[in-house]
Amino acid sequence: MPSVKPSTVLGRQLGDELKRFREAAGVSMAEAAEVLDCTKGKISRLENGHVPVRAPDLEALMRAYKVENPETRDRLTSLARKANRRRRDGWWHEYGSVLGDSYRDQIELEAICERVRTYEVQLVPGLLQTAEYGRAVTVASRAWQTAEQIDRFVEVRLARQRRLTDTTPLELWAVLAEGVLRQHVGGQSVMCTQLEHLLTMAELPNITVQVMPFARGAHSGMFGPYLVLSFPRVASLDLVLTETPSGNIWVEQEAEVAYYRALFDDARTTALPPTESLALIHRIAKEYRS
Repeated sequence: MPSVKPSTVLGRQLGDELKRFREAAGVSMAEAAEVLDCTKGKISRLENGHVPVRAPDLEALMRAYKVENPETRDRLTSLARKANRRRRDGWWHEYGSVLGDSYRDQIELEAICERVRTYEVQLVPGLLQTAEYGRAVTVASRAWQTAEQIDRFVEVRLARQRRLTDTTPLELWAVLAEGVLRQHVGGQSVMCTQLEHLLTMAELPNITVQVMPFARGAHSGMFGPYLVLSFPRVASLDLVLTETPSGNIWVEQEAEVAYYRALFDDARTTALPPTESLALIHRIAKEYRS
């Protein structure tokens, strides 16, 4: 299944505002399309954040929608500028040779979101991987053939992790199936170091780690990994990333996103509490060490 490119969150915020002003002004999508001499489809894509809003187009739309308040005009212009810059800039662009579109989108959105909730069935989340564990996963994926490509991809994994300790750290809540801890990725030494790293990272106030033990039996989260990305102030802009062997899929529709929120709430309440989870991780790390 192919990946679906998400709209940028800043672009969606701008699009939501433009749609609200268009409807308040009584302007139809067809009439807005006439203003820009484009199709209704383009107006729809602008309002969904799928395409950037160029400065001349924004100015024309604000005139058509009678957006006259100087502060409102400045805010929309600033939002458009930031959204367009976000599409162009970012440390991840220097790794373009080893990043697919879906992974680049994920990194871009991680850079501006405030919280990630994730359920993993097989792998330690990339934000919590050690370099050695990440290298073993990258080699096993067969996606990269040369040592240089593998090195660059591992660098990306480690660079992403800076979001966990920057001045406004990302809040991460991870629920891991017990199989994640017992899958021998890279060998016993690598696994021991990885689990000890999980324990260290879980000490940070912005990181919560829970384990779903085998003993829980069948549960709603056992059918695949996913991430829920949340953004400041606007819950309706949450996004979900579901992972498949042939490509990742972004989920944006609010009803579907709400389903995944409920799925994660079920996972965290079914899993071991954080203290018991860390105790289990510690015990399994000792097994690898012996």
